Amino acid sequence: MFLSRFRVNTARPGARRLLSSPQAMHAAVMSSFPHILPSDSPQPDAPRVLWRLDQRARAEVLLYVVSPDRPDLTHLVEQAGWPAVADADNPGWQTRPYAPLLDRLTVGDRWAFRLTANPVHTIRRKEGEPRKLTAHLTPVHQMGWLLDEKRLKRLGFRVCEKPADRRLLPEGTTHHKRPHFGDRYELAVQDTRSLSFDKSRGSGGRWDKPVTVVIVTFEGRLEVTDPEALRRTLTQGIGRARAYGCGLLTLAPLDQPTHRTS
Repeated sequence: MFLSRFRVNTARPGARRLLSSPQAMHAAVMSSFPHILPSDSPQPDAPRVLWRLDQRARAEVLLYVVSPDRPDLTHLVEQAGWPAVADADNPGWQTRPYAPLLDRLTVGDRWAFRLTANPVHTIRRKEGEPRKLTAHLTPVHQMGWLLDEKRLKRLGFRVCEKPADRRLLPEGTTHHKRPHFGDRYELAVQDTRSLSFDKSRGSGGRWDKPVTVVIVTFEGRLEVTDPEALRRTLTQGIGRARAYGCGLLTLAPLDQPTHRTS
């Protein structure tokens, strides 16, 4: 496994096109692996290519890619990087082996984390109707999605709770006894965005209804409960919409900002 980081040159037209279309960005990321064909589907329960965009400022956008094989991002450098200053020593991106981090995970370790995900649930509006997949729209429900006990057990970690002296609300609830996860847990929703785009349908070139994906970026602190399960999480992703930049969880030492991934 490998972890790669590429800084996007937001001044270039090619970069703006990629940033405005998750489909175009996904295609560009997958083109970094010559042995993966567009018609290939990820194998279930196997490491896969995951990617995420982190925007620290308007002109500071980083693309992170986790992949089973070392990528070649030359085409991204030419389209959306700084090709004039690229050379053999600095091709325009950084790639390093992921195994050292994966191998050092042990029960009880604590890490800062960042995750971009697509928190969804199913609802039934009327009795007898089929259940419909719907996005969580409020921070409380989005955090509740991640904090689900069964989900966290599968993922191999728990989200750390704040010490009592750092909480503003008793037992992490409001005066109406409703949960306030941001006060109880070391967890915050840093960004929520809705992406709408057309999705092609089959070889006939027809178009389906526009697709809307709600993308949420979480930051917080976690404790490892099952190292093997967490390794799967880090290499296979979390939740839906992984083709649109969701699902990639990254870790950083607690004495560093969460966007400085290890």
